[in-house]
Amino acid sequence: MRIIEHYQQAAIREENQTALLSVIVAAYNIEAYIERGIQSICRQTYRNLEIIVVDDGSTDQTGAICDRLMQEDNRVHVIHKANGGPAEARNVGIAQAKGQYIGFVDGDDWIDPDMYEKMLSALLEQNADIAICRYRQVHKTHTEDASVDRAILFEDQEALQYYVEEVEEFAIQNAAWNKLYRREILTDVSFPVGKWYEDIMFATMALSRAKRCIYLDTAYYNYIIDREGSIMNTQINPRTFTDQIPAYREKTQFLVDLGRQDLADIHDYFFYKRLLLFFNQLKERKLPDGDEYLQKITDIIHKDRERIELVFTCPVADPRDLRKAKLFLKSPARYWRKVKWEQSVVIPCKAAVKTMLRRIVRGSE
Repeated sequence: MRIIEHYQQAAIREENQTALLSVIVAAYNIEAYIERGIQSICRQTYRNLEIIVVDDGSTDQTGAICDRLMQEDNRVHVIHKANGGPAEARNVGIAQAKGQYIGFVDGDDWIDPDMYEKMLSALLEQNADIAICRYRQVHKTHTEDASVDRAILFEDQEALQYYVEEVEEFAIQNAAWNKLYRREILTDVSFPVGKWYEDIMFATMALSRAKRCIYLDTAYYNYIIDREGSIMNTQINPRTFTDQIPAYREKTQFLVDLGRQDLADIHDYFFYKRLLLFFNQLKERKLPDGDEYLQKITDIIHKDRERIELVFTCPVADPRDLRKAKLFLKSPARYWRKVKWEQSVVIPCKAAVKTMLRRIVRGSE
């Protein structure tokens, strides 16, 4: 890994924009957002684009808006198909794409005008297979942007490692949309049709194939974090157990088959931590099927007892998590009482102490 401070990639003059870049947009019932999203792609400073919009059986005006935008810009191509989910829509787009480079934009989000010029320039300058950028989290009331003026060059499987380790410093994430791929990287890589959380395996496979990745620590993508109806805003539901958890299991096996048992162990550590977080969320919220979901999580954790005790000692594991997991295995009820006690007593006390210390320091200045 090499950190490049104050990284400034070269501009790509329009006469040198010879490489075709395919941008795939999956759209379903987002009439209030789709025009802004597509227009943000049309306004890119990198002009040599084909914009493939896959209308996934929308029942509102999404399809009609896409057709109008196609008439206004001949780089926009619209495919109307029966509803099959975002994975199938993206696969249809990949199959139609002719570009040497492929990117994805969710139809309810939008991108900065120079996103693809910046990403392609960095990818070419660094001879990388994938360019990745940071993104803004756009809430209804505010926007979060943790941009830093630098780039990070990952060699071999370093990007895969930081992705699996869920290092917050680098917003690599499962998402397909904050990345630009050389087409060759995606040969025989597709999204699992009919499944939610389809990005999990797609990102893992793509990153595992990249010999070099360039990460731009600047936000160029604007991700709507709390749109009503978004899959990502759906809390624990049946798909958690039919799609998300199986995807995490598949990711573990993929890493093992790749010869990276070390990463498989780390991934499972975060997977089981996530299950405990799901348990906490379910205890705090009264969902219609909450008791059933709680039992399913409890059953998984008890069944995987030996695996949990192993992976909670991996190099990145927090020893406190192992103690929590062991307490859960002894008694989920006792575990939950401890969580509530920490939330209501320990954390507020620590926060109060920090506030007091800050006041003392300010008073002594």
